[in-house]
Amino acid sequence: MSSESNTKQAIGLKGPIVAIIILALAFIAFFNRQLIYDTVEYHTYKPTATMQSFVKRTTMNGEGQFLFYSAHPELETAAQFNKNCPTQDTSMAILGCYNGQQIFIYDIDNSKLDGIREVTAAYEMLHAAYKRLSPSDRANLDSLIEQAYSDPSNQSLFKQSVDYFAKTEPGERDNELFSLIATQVKTVNPKLEAYYSRYFTNRQAIVAMYNKYSSVFTQYTTQLTALEVKLQNMSDDIKTRTAQYNEDVASVNAAIQSFNSRANSGGFSSQSEFNSDRAALLQQVDSVNQEQASINQEIDSYNQLLQQYNQSVLATKQLYNSINSLAPAPSV
Repeated sequence: MSSESNTKQAIGLKGPIVAIIILALAFIAFFNRQLIYDTVEYHTYKPTATMQSFVKRTTMNGEGQFLFYSAHPELETAAQFNKNCPTQDTSMAILGCYNGQQIFIYDIDNSKLDGIREVTAAYEMLHAAYKRLSPSDRANLDSLIEQAYSDPSNQSLFKQSVDYFAKTEPGERDNELFSLIATQVKTVNPKLEAYYSRYFTNRQAIVAMYNKYSSVFTQYTTQLTALEVKLQNMSDDIKTRTAQYNEDVASVNAAIQSFNSRANSGGFSSQSEFNSDRAALLQQVDSVNQEQASINQEIDSYNQLLQQYNQSVLATKQLYNSINSLAPAPSV
């Protein structure tokens, strides 16, 4: 009887223990539901060779790769991308988006812009990272981000983007700056760098890729601006010279009329005076004709430069269209 009683007692004690364990596991699961969800998504995602190369080139570490793959990143054509990342504002090219669960990257097909898709991948992964920060961690990070943005050079660099996101994503300023600073600013506060080191082993590799492809845009716009200035200077010079030429032509025509009138009326006292005035007049005519030829040469040069400028405008437009999913496909 004693043995049976002990058995019943032992069996009776298992119920509460199991219940407590299950309750504890429920609490753990609740507070770690994002991690559990990410883990499931990470292990169900099969990265393509391209996505693996994005991870490698951006130097995502284990945590960065985990967040990137758990967001099931997709490389998409314009039609697909516009559906998943809708926007009606063509003033700012959207290269990628993160909807809170999945990352979409516009598949930019332009050999001149090597690295642009990789930088976009890193940019969007950091949105997933930012979302998963604890409230205290995020508050600390936001303070570091605002400190970095207070730098005048960073304000100048990101003002257009910050203004754009203020209209399209109100309240997401620090979230966007977290990604912008990471992918574009070489030197940051060591404390902020420590946040980035959670996700990358060498963030400078990302900044280098950004600087490389962004320099292509700079080269195109710099060339275009230089051509505009040169064309404007040439145009002003042609207008000034043409105005002076017209005055000179009028003056020479008047001199010719006066000379002919004197010659017809016997206004010259001698053959020597006639020859001298005639030679001077012919010299004026020759000078005006030379100026006309010179102006015509400058006009030809202007037209050639204008053709070069138009070609540069087209090339620049095609470059920008190649990164804008809402723009017409660039012609070959």
